Amino acid sequence: RWPSLLKYYSHTDGVSWLEEYKARHNAGLEAQRIVASFSKRFFSEHVPCDGFSDIETLGCPSHFFEDELMCILNMEGRKGLTWKYYAKKILYFLRQQNILKNLKEYLQRPTERQSFLEGAVLIDQYCNPLSDICLKSVQAQVDDITDKVRKVLRTKNPRHPSLASKAGEVVVPEVELQRQVLDAMNCVLYEQLKYKGNELDYYNSLNSYIHQVLIRRTGIPISLSVLYLTIARQLGVKLEPVNFPSHFLLRWCQGKEGSTDIFDYTYIDAFGKGKQLTVKECEYLIGHHVTEEFYGVVTSKEVLQRMVGNLLNLGKRESTDQSYQLLRDSLDLYLAMYPDNVQHLMLQARLYFHLGIWPEKVLDILQHIQALDPSQHGAVGYLVQHTLEHIERRKEEVGPEVKHRSDEKHKEVCFSIGLIMKHKRYGYNCVIYGWDPACMMGHEWIRNMNVHSLPHGPHQPFYNVLVEDGSCRYAAQENLEYNAEPREIPHPDIGRYFSEFTGIHYLANTELEIRYPEDLELTRAAVQKIYGPGKE
Repeated sequence: RWPSLLKYYSHTDGVSWLEEYKARHNAGLEAQRIVASFSKRFFSEHVPCDGFSDIETLGCPSHFFEDELMCILNMEGRKGLTWKYYAKKILYFLRQQNILKNLKEYLQRPTERQSFLEGAVLIDQYCNPLSDICLKSVQAQVDDITDKVRKVLRTKNPRHPSLASKAGEVVVPEVELQRQVLDAMNCVLYEQLKYKGNELDYYNSLNSYIHQVLIRRTGIPISLSVLYLTIARQLGVKLEPVNFPSHFLLRWCQGKEGSTDIFDYTYIDAFGKGKQLTVKECEYLIGHHVTEEFYGVVTSKEVLQRMVGNLLNLGKRESTDQSYQLLRDSLDLYLAMYPDNVQHLMLQARLYFHLGIWPEKVLDILQHIQALDPSQHGAVGYLVQHTLEHIERRKEEVGPEVKHRSDEKHKEVCFSIGLIMKHKRYGYNCVIYGWDPACMMGHEWIRNMNVHSLPHGPHQPFYNVLVEDGSCRYAAQENLEYNAEPREIPHPDIGRYFSEFTGIHYLANTELEIRYPEDLELTRAAVQKIYGPGKE
């Protein structure tokens, strides 16, 4: 019944299965209770920091609780959308908390016990907590590549020392024997397996995730370097990471081990099919001269810092993701490594402030910034003032605004909640999750969006819509039309507002229906009229 739990048991364990079944059953009931409560508690706002407090103090084994959340997420069909939405949020939180704990433990280890591959996996797991990524699986794939390299090496030199010992136990001292390993690696990685630098889609975040690098066989310089370095070390060749500007490299010592002379090293470009470079060729690679310090070796923590820095920059570039999830995740990772970095603390505070979420956490961050750097008092003071105003406004909020279509002021509203629409001008597909009898945005938005150029201007109904590209928009009635071929809208917030997709339209969940109590019948009537009897 729960096959995913098998990994928690050994065949030699003496287990009371009745007790285990009871514990799993009770954990399932607890998970369902918490998931069911989230929509009512947090429909009107982002789940606050303390919203997960009852999950952090679970009275049941966390792996049983997680297993029930996965069962909810894997429910078949188009029902239970709201349950899936909040189960996903809770699971995301639980797994990230656990991964963050593992990362902090990793960073506290001695440097020689900090595997570059494990660090890359931790970053990958944190940014993709719902994916099934584990170090054991990633290591097995790397071991498989290493075995292929050994086969090639055996045809070239059957007595090579890398063939005699298990992974990690051998050290190949002679440069010529090391060269044979690197040649065999280049043959396997770039000729047989067709790994390559992703020049065409360089700024795709998938290039930074080690499990995706192994699946897609492409990446950016740093992710390919981590893979290359790991294989080389398993075969007895000690390569070292070099934090070269704009293009991450590895270095291979040709002189005395530990030499500080940059000319005693050959530099390897894993992004460029393992090409071996001189100091001068490294400069040609990026188009300018750099000082010797940039050819020095860096620690595993500095490698992770650069990987996270890349994701941070990608998170800032993402324009379609209105939740800025990648930016939030990469900031969490960066601050786990450098908790007193004022620049990134300020970015995190500004981001939460911009998103209008977690005002209490914003105040905590600002207090920390002020203690670290009193010169920031101007920016801190501005954000504190506006955050406190946000908290006060939230306290003043009364119950949800209820909109009845039968009200005279709503007589011009033609469309209803849950209908799949098409934008006449831009062609996107969307679903309605709210409406106003006239445009409720401010003058600046109306001017920027050129609303006055519409025949009916701002004095017509406007609709809140979830768009298939993941964005949320506010569309004028005259720009929307019924969708001739309605289909599911793949938006991350669908479950926040809707409980089910019927195949033609969405059914509002309980919280949305409270706010638009007459829309469901109107939606059903509209569907019957547009798509034919029996379709509602």
